[in-house]
Amino acid sequence: MSLDDAAEELASTLGVDKTEVKADLEKLVSYSVPMDEAKQSLRRKYGDGGPSGGGTPSETDIADITPESGNVTVSARVLTVGKRSIQYEGDEQIIFEGELADESGRISYTAWNDFSLSSGDTITAGNAGVREWDGEPELNLGGSTTVTVREDPLEVPYPVGGERDLIELEAGDRGRTIEVRVLDVERRTIDGRDGETEILSGEVGDETTRLPFTDWAPHDELTEGASVRLADVYVDEFRGVPSVNVTEFSSVAPVAAVDVSDSATELSVREAVASGGVYDVLLTGNVIEVRDGSGLIQRCPECGRVVQNDQCRTHGQVDPEDDLRVKAILDDGTDTVTAILDRELTAEVYGGTLEDALEHARDEMNRDVVADRIATRLEGRAYRVRGSLSVDEYGANLNASEFAESDADPEARAAAFLAEVKG
Repeated sequence: MSLDDAAEELASTLGVDKTEVKADLEKLVSYSVPMDEAKQSLRRKYGDGGPSGGGTPSETDIADITPESGNVTVSARVLTVGKRSIQYEGDEQIIFEGELADESGRISYTAWNDFSLSSGDTITAGNAGVREWDGEPELNLGGSTTVTVREDPLEVPYPVGGERDLIELEAGDRGRTIEVRVLDVERRTIDGRDGETEILSGEVGDETTRLPFTDWAPHDELTEGASVRLADVYVDEFRGVPSVNVTEFSSVAPVAAVDVSDSATELSVREAVASGGVYDVLLTGNVIEVRDGSGLIQRCPECGRVVQNDQCRTHGQVDPEDDLRVKAILDDGTDTVTAILDRELTAEVYGGTLEDALEHARDEMNRDVVADRIATRLEGRAYRVRGSLSVDEYGANLNASEFAESDADPEARAAAFLAEVKG
């Protein structure tokens, strides 16, 4: 059977548009999927028939949906609705996304058509596709999906609407609304999907925590010190922590002054590492080693990466610039992280400026003397380190914003550690 005949047969059986079925069939066959298997896959996708093939699938509880569910029909409450633009197969596509919930559970969704969804709506979505996203099932509401708004609201055990505090945000959230103060903002130009793109980036905060943000369609209201309500933002991951993304579809409105917490989240090292990353965290532990790559280092003048023998991995032979850095292993008895101190913090623990360190190295005819002095002053002492923790294949690294010797009672710290181990 030719591909055209197969598409004609499926379209007639399923009661859907032949052009759409043929495009799906061509794609599957192009991936070397056997024709019979491809046809069966499309029968599952379109629900084994439209008006002439037995109707839509029977209704499914959200808790029972898996990535292998094929197409389903669900009745659910719309928890959140977000809107953004993505690149799909080379074209710009406007999508709507968020979460749906019933009494059994909740699930994320992507709507490829505008179904005029609003938070709080109770809907029945018929013939919704299911795909796997980040290891979890996600509903796809497309051209073959029917969406009916029901008058009787479905009661669900989940909050309706996108209002959240920063501490509640997680990577993957869509359609969120937050009230924050802009703590830091920078306008810069990057190479975006449409060439050079101007964006805003920086840090926002509220009473619960602080997080990085990026505004992909710079809003004039986002100035340092401004308190704003950001509606319809999405959250992705930046260096292991949630990052707020503002788009052309987000609304930005001024609000009364938002209080921002001056304190960081205080955790044990083990808790912090297990979290996968924390943007603003406070850790206390002993410096057990100052690692190689500390003291006087040299960076590429183009990209800022550390270079060896005047060679940058990206830019090749360069004329490097001198800098100061500390990479210290911090251990609190539960786990370890590498605390990374920038030039300013390194100068404080070294006891002199970059120029002082260069003169010290020239006098001794050895650049290692700077790291040796730092190690003598740090190793074996307890410190409180505040900063942004990222956890990846390279380990757990804490980029320090504050670094101070701890005044905590060593016996009290030891007792607390033993209690945690025994607990």
